[in-house]
Amino acid sequence: MHVLGINNQISFTRKPRPNEEAGLMSTCNKAYDAIGVKERIAITHGSCFPAIGRNSYVGSPYGKASREYIKFLSLYGFNGNQLGPGGELEFKNGEIKPSPYNSSAFAKNRLFIDLEELTTEKYGKILSKKTYEDVTELPKVDEKDFDISDFEQASKSYDKALSESFKNFKANVAKGKPEALALNKEYNNFLSRNNRRLTDEGVFKVLAKHYNTDKIDEWHNDLDENLITGLKDGDIDAIDRYNTIKKLNKNEIEQHKFEQFVATKQIKENKAWRDKRGFKYFNDLLVGCSQMDRWRYKDAFLDDWEMGAREYSGKSQRWHIPVIDPKKIFKNDQYELSSGGKFLKEKINFALEFNENIRIDHAMGLIEPYLLSKHASKDEFSSNNNKDLNIEKYLSQLTDANGEEYDKYWDYPKLLTKLILPTLKEHGISPDMPVWEDLCTYPERFVEIYDRQLHLPKIINLDWTRAQEAVQTDRKGDWYLIGSHDNIPAMNYPDREGMANDGTIFKYTKGTPAWNIDYLAGYLNIDDGRDNIGKIRNELKNTLNTNDRALVRAKFAELMTTPKFQISFADILGITDATYNMGGTNRKENWKERISADFLDKYYENLASENPTALNIPELLKQALQAKIDMRVMQSDDRDRTRAELNKKYTPLLSDLQKYADILKEPEIDV
Repeated sequence: MHVLGINNQISFTRKPRPNEEAGLMSTCNKAYDAIGVKERIAITHGSCFPAIGRNSYVGSPYGKASREYIKFLSLYGFNGNQLGPGGELEFKNGEIKPSPYNSSAFAKNRLFIDLEELTTEKYGKILSKKTYEDVTELPKVDEKDFDISDFEQASKSYDKALSESFKNFKANVAKGKPEALALNKEYNNFLSRNNRRLTDEGVFKVLAKHYNTDKIDEWHNDLDENLITGLKDGDIDAIDRYNTIKKLNKNEIEQHKFEQFVATKQIKENKAWRDKRGFKYFNDLLVGCSQMDRWRYKDAFLDDWEMGAREYSGKSQRWHIPVIDPKKIFKNDQYELSSGGKFLKEKINFALEFNENIRIDHAMGLIEPYLLSKHASKDEFSSNNNKDLNIEKYLSQLTDANGEEYDKYWDYPKLLTKLILPTLKEHGISPDMPVWEDLCTYPERFVEIYDRQLHLPKIINLDWTRAQEAVQTDRKGDWYLIGSHDNIPAMNYPDREGMANDGTIFKYTKGTPAWNIDYLAGYLNIDDGRDNIGKIRNELKNTLNTNDRALVRAKFAELMTTPKFQISFADILGITDATYNMGGTNRKENWKERISADFLDKYYENLASENPTALNIPELLKQALQAKIDMRVMQSDDRDRTRAELNKKYTPLLSDLQKYADILKEPEIDV
């Protein structure tokens, strides 16, 4: 038994003891190396990180609490985490829109700032302890295995805390306090590189506050809607309006700059800490951008069309994402960048500023985006396959006023070879390294460019296919998963229902080839010469037939035989009563699920239960390693000799994995 630091709660879970942690981590990493898994990445968006100490209502991947979560992931051999987009969130009618996929590609999310740090000497104590405690709370511990982010409360708390911090920072600089002067030097260096962008953003925030929305189409003021475009064109009215806003709202704009400085400073320091541990962050290069970004680069986008997606059913998803004008990508045949190209290059550079790798959201949008009319009403969109091409179409179907193909020079496909891949190379990232999110309905132009010509990596979802068929030696860059941030928890997959042609409802998971029980039992135990192999397979088949959770665990063991995989935080921790985002829906619960403050205790308690939903990583690794040993035996010309050699080599590792798997199943720790 031990007492938690939160509300003095008592826990009876068996955690790895300090003297066991090094062995556990080493064993997991050795297993990954033996299996051939190079990348093992958790999927945890920034707001999903837990609270440690005090709760500021939204998680942060950069604060003190993030380090505890990273230490946990590292303990089980994960070497990175895929974040969601981390930009400033949009708002409308005074309310934050929590989806990170509508956030800024450039301005950092101020809700990720660690407020507690502002109370320390490093920041000259610009935030008082009293205010910090007033705007935060002790984490709540209850029976739920997850927490919920409260974006509205967080916004109010950060308004108060950051306003005080900026006011005190300026006062301390005026008084010549050493800590403030040192911080101010850093701040001025930051401004020297970013001041123009930050000023634009500050002006936008003033205007958005004035109109009570950051959706520029609802401002109904042509001068304000096109203010930055007017500045670029040298319009006198635009210049005067811009300068007037700056003058009248100087403090508010300067506070935005300071907030961005603090956020960037903490992100940079977090990277330095992660670098020492060899733990990578994958940033999410969202296909879209915020209204603020759209306003700054308004001249780069098509006027009448936005990006969406077409589902396999024929139904369209209306994303309201701006589309870069093909004629604004390159200026000439030498591929000098025009406004659209500059926007995209800047977006990539910002995404990789303090991150080691990248997820490229909706890769199809870089080759053949699906266009939806900006002006069409909801009623004009139908769910059938007979689409009105004047309402929605692929970019290659778009024609100009003369009836010619709008992108007749194929500038969009050239984005990859002439802009994106070279920019990634500048950051030391080869084409096979990013997570290329290619999950969509493929048009022919996308297949031709992406797959046949460039052979870019795919995401392989083992919910739909078998690892045995999917893993190809000539496709080193492919990533494998069972579910992403857009899916229900994998433990709930066996309960999914479908409708047969006769109208009857049935559970379809077990009936799909990817979840076939005979296949899984055989894939994980493929060596016909192994002792008692028939009995082992039959026992596993019986278990999988009668225990849905065991079936899901077997799928994750299958996943761990792949060279590069991702697992969502909810699946790792065994959270089954919440879904972070239900893809294609506007649920009020979307984007709010969060790891609980006492996640470690709940995780280990879950593992010690009779039929856990959390993943026992050493146990799954043992299954995956045995499967890999079996595969190597079956591929050998001398199976008996190979079996003997591999058994001698890996039996100690298999034993260690079993030892730690058993430890995690123990129901309690020493009193």
